[in-house]
Amino acid sequence: MSHDYFGFSYIRSNARNGTATVALNNAADISVIVVYFLVVLAVGVWAMVRTNRSTVGGFFLAGRSMVWWPIGASLFASNIGSGHFVGIAGTAAAAGIAIGGFEWNALIVVVILGWLFVPIYIKAGVVTMPEYLKKRFGGQRIRIYLSVLSLFLYVFTKISADMFSGAIFINQALGLNIYLAVIMLLMITALYTVTGGLAAVIYTDTLQTIIMVVGSFILMGFAFNEVGGYDNFQDLYMNAVPSITTNISESCYEPRADSFHIFRNAITGDLPWPGLVFGLTVQATWYWCTDQVIVQRCLSAKSLSHVKAGCILCGYLKLLPMFLMVFPGMISRILYPDVVACVDPAECEKYCGASVGCTNIAYPKLVVDLMPNGLRGLMLSVMLASLMSSLTSIFNSASTLFTMDIYTKIRSGASEKELMIAGRIFILALIGVSIAWIPVVQSAQSGQLFDYIQSITSYLTPPVAAVFMLAIFCKRVNESGAFYGLIIGLFIGLSRMIAEFAYGTGSCVNPSNCPTIICGVHYLYFSIILFVVSCIIILAISLMTKPIDDKHLYRLCWSLRNCTEERVDLEKEDWVDNQNSNYMDIEGKHIYKEEPGLCKKAVMCFCGLEQKKAPQLSPEEQAELQKKLTDTTELPLWRNVVNANAIILLCVAVFFHGYYG
Repeated sequence: MSHDYFGFSYIRSNARNGTATVALNNAADISVIVVYFLVVLAVGVWAMVRTNRSTVGGFFLAGRSMVWWPIGASLFASNIGSGHFVGIAGTAAAAGIAIGGFEWNALIVVVILGWLFVPIYIKAGVVTMPEYLKKRFGGQRIRIYLSVLSLFLYVFTKISADMFSGAIFINQALGLNIYLAVIMLLMITALYTVTGGLAAVIYTDTLQTIIMVVGSFILMGFAFNEVGGYDNFQDLYMNAVPSITTNISESCYEPRADSFHIFRNAITGDLPWPGLVFGLTVQATWYWCTDQVIVQRCLSAKSLSHVKAGCILCGYLKLLPMFLMVFPGMISRILYPDVVACVDPAECEKYCGASVGCTNIAYPKLVVDLMPNGLRGLMLSVMLASLMSSLTSIFNSASTLFTMDIYTKIRSGASEKELMIAGRIFILALIGVSIAWIPVVQSAQSGQLFDYIQSITSYLTPPVAAVFMLAIFCKRVNESGAFYGLIIGLFIGLSRMIAEFAYGTGSCVNPSNCPTIICGVHYLYFSIILFVVSCIIILAISLMTKPIDDKHLYRLCWSLRNCTEERVDLEKEDWVDNQNSNYMDIEGKHIYKEEPGLCKKAVMCFCGLEQKKAPQLSPEEQAELQKKLTDTTELPLWRNVVNANAIILLCVAVFFHGYYG
């Protein structure tokens, strides 16, 4: 293996004269980064001390105590990783503003999340999404299938994409050994995830969202200043072509005629409008309404009104990527057309080591070249913040899935402390897998980062979106229908994915030779087809098999959401907290567990495994607590306020789609 990483040498070399340069070699930048890290760790420690992390509800759901603004900020920060800064800006540099439609689609879907999906999840009293499906359908196979699929998706799309984009950015800015930089970031990220639980994640997310937005706004100002305002920007972008084009077709390097339109031709468009409206909504429903990372944030809210308000805040924040990432990415093409818009494979190889194109370096190059000392350090902090925020969310949610859905199958009698330890060890194992995955990501086509993430999502997730949607809105759907819908849908999706990666995705200059019948269908159209096929299979098999009695479905689907009768669970719980005293009962003898020593106490305190326990509750108190945790009542005033704001948000979404359509 050569000593290159995604085509970037360990020390960033100046493309013009071949000399090695390190962008962050001044006191101002370094001090900003050091101060930033100290503040983040301080916030994590504050959250660690302030919240109860020694119970499953405390570590994984922040004790159901979060208010709306950290939830909204955390939803946004969990969603926006450095993959967005690198991937969206890169795709924008190559093809214009349509990629911004991916972000704006969420304005509508977050309303669906807060108003339709979360009330059912709260009433069901669940911690993870597979747990909901287990209560809804019974049996173990759907829950295990979903847990394993989610963990695979975390590794193949989220972790790998964040690593990839973070690596590009750090290497451009710092010239560090990339393995060292990524491992160092992972260790700091793991430190406050392992110690702090979800509350630390949510509070640090809030801080990082502020830093991300402020830093990106400053860079946007510098970028527009360079091109002389918005009107100039449009004219200059349409003429931003590289000087070396050899004998390559003009369509490969000239900006698209529809660069400033979101909605593009249904057949010839690179992001066809029906795919953007319908296919993307399928993926967005999976991501926003059924994905553990997102839903876990909402389930930590103190009331349903706070969930809805958090979703609305997140919706407004999702307006920003068009201005903070898409436009700056396009400006980078204007300022550095020979580098960012390079089309000749040999030239691209020289500038960024990737023969398919260098659009991925659009945003990092803008930061390194445009920002003054100090502010450049702030922007690197933004990138580190988004990388750490995404990884933190993934590690926390993946450990929840593993602990509650897989570990409890292996050890059904595990104590609460054992589950806490298992969750933390799994985070460390996931970090090991992530570091081992770095060389594998090297072989990914660097010109296709955002397409890579979205296409894998299109191939694997529509059956999951179909199952959740039908589980909530169609009570006739049963376990057999859902399971076979998932399996057949997975088989169809995998067949397309494996074929596409076997043939390679190619580039404009060297197109792939994948047969049109397989790869000719746009991945967003494939998403629609797979969703519809999955729905048909689920409904057909459900109608041919025995329905589930209503007594098992109270408060688990929309039509029965307000039933007050006691629900008879289809399956007993995998795990109950059996750690109820300081005494161990061995063959009828009571043996007192000795107090741990000082060192052990310190380690336990650091990891949220303190011996202090919640007071023992009587069955009546337990029932009252459960009632509080599954309560979805809202004060009429705040219900009306959030409903009015949701209507305003939807109107804003329609306006922006119309204006830029």
